[in-house]
Amino acid sequence: MSETKTEQQTTEKTENKKKEVQEEENKEIQIDLDKIHPLLPEIIEKQATINIGTIGHVSHGKTTVVKAISGVHTIKFRKELIRNITIKLGYANAKIYCCDNKECPRPGCYKSFGSGTPPTVPCPRKDCGGTLRLMRHISFTDCPGHDVLMSTMINGTAVMDAAFLLIAANEPCPQSQSQEHLAAVEIMKLKNIIVLQNKMDLIKKSAGIEHYEQIKKFLKNTTAEGSPIIPISAIKGHNIDVVNEYIVKKIPIPRRNFKSPPRLVVIRSFDINKPGCRIAQLKGGVAGGALLQGILKLNQEIEIRPGIVTNRGGKIKCLAIRSRIVSLRAEQNELKYAVPGGLIGIGTTIDPTLCRGDRLVGKVIGNPNSLPDVYCEIEINYLLLSRLLGVKASEGSKGFTEVENLKRGEKLMVNVGSTSTAGSIISVKNDLAKIGLDTLVCTMVGERVAINRRIKKHWRLIGWGRITRGQKVRITKLRK
Repeated sequence: MSETKTEQQTTEKTENKKKEVQEEENKEIQIDLDKIHPLLPEIIEKQATINIGTIGHVSHGKTTVVKAISGVHTIKFRKELIRNITIKLGYANAKIYCCDNKECPRPGCYKSFGSGTPPTVPCPRKDCGGTLRLMRHISFTDCPGHDVLMSTMINGTAVMDAAFLLIAANEPCPQSQSQEHLAAVEIMKLKNIIVLQNKMDLIKKSAGIEHYEQIKKFLKNTTAEGSPIIPISAIKGHNIDVVNEYIVKKIPIPRRNFKSPPRLVVIRSFDINKPGCRIAQLKGGVAGGALLQGILKLNQEIEIRPGIVTNRGGKIKCLAIRSRIVSLRAEQNELKYAVPGGLIGIGTTIDPTLCRGDRLVGKVIGNPNSLPDVYCEIEINYLLLSRLLGVKASEGSKGFTEVENLKRGEKLMVNVGSTSTAGSIISVKNDLAKIGLDTLVCTMVGERVAINRRIKKHWRLIGWGRITRGQKVRITKLRK
């Protein structure tokens, strides 16, 4: 009898403890929205609040400079490692510090470490005695530089607050994708650009000065005109402290909207369960992206659009997915809430097969019934580039290839937010075009889109547009 009583007491204690844990998890996280700021110490200690993209021609050192600043090598996939190039968007977080000793000479007083570093660390300079204090916590979006991956690069611009334009000093400037990438960030209205003149260790001083003049000529009459040009050697770490100083002093803190309903664009998704995992141990899918506005909290109910799309006999159905946030993470840092800025990972209760292999890329996460509409057809007010970038002109031409106007029935690739989708032109009139989309997009009137045309077997950037209206798809609810 006594043994049975003891077992019952043990069971009751276990159940009570589970209830306490559940109540603690369900307790709503309170945040004072009037006091919150992107540089609040309790925020930047754990989460990046500024997102910097690395853009430029293939093999000009984008991934290397990210590693020099953050310590993280963004090339992780097997195909990328074999070819030693970035294929998918790469991500890394870094913390930028400054020594509080005014006698500590600049730019060496600026240091960078990984995102797991504490908010204060001793200054590594001998006889300094100062303390390095956290100034910025940033996320990097490392874009591929190969011409066939231009669409992936444009998707990355959807989450950028600023960009590093990498230009290799041992090659003539500009190279084709340097032109194309700069045009892409101009289209997306990205103004904060720092130019990094990389691989300076491979050339003589006189060649470096000549190359510097080539860069200035290239940047003239672009959004990057007047931007800082910093000579560096990313592989040797030369002048990385100067880059850190410019991040702190030249990249302004973006204005954030904390009070609007949250909206996160998904740029990665995956299944974290290992093969052979037992059913009881299965975890929901994970989505990664950047929060554009609002705040996401642990245990919050969320909706994902467009969700699951079916097309039976030309009848399109869109099932929005309802879920709950079970974890929030910025690299290795666990979060109770996430603010706009850096890249975050969201653990959900969604069936992991729906997240496997980036299946959620291009979708939008937010509060239930608060997300933008879903469209199967959009009408845009467009503007085309005067000439093609990154394409050699044919013989007998004016030295460049002109961009032909859009034609009815033509197949295009359009980038809407973090979504890349093919589409067919239904009609064209003056500077208006109606495009039927192969993939549904969650967007809104006024959002910018990039337009790409198939040229010489590759999609090439030819212009941009702004959504004026479109054909909406009815949303039905599905809980997962």
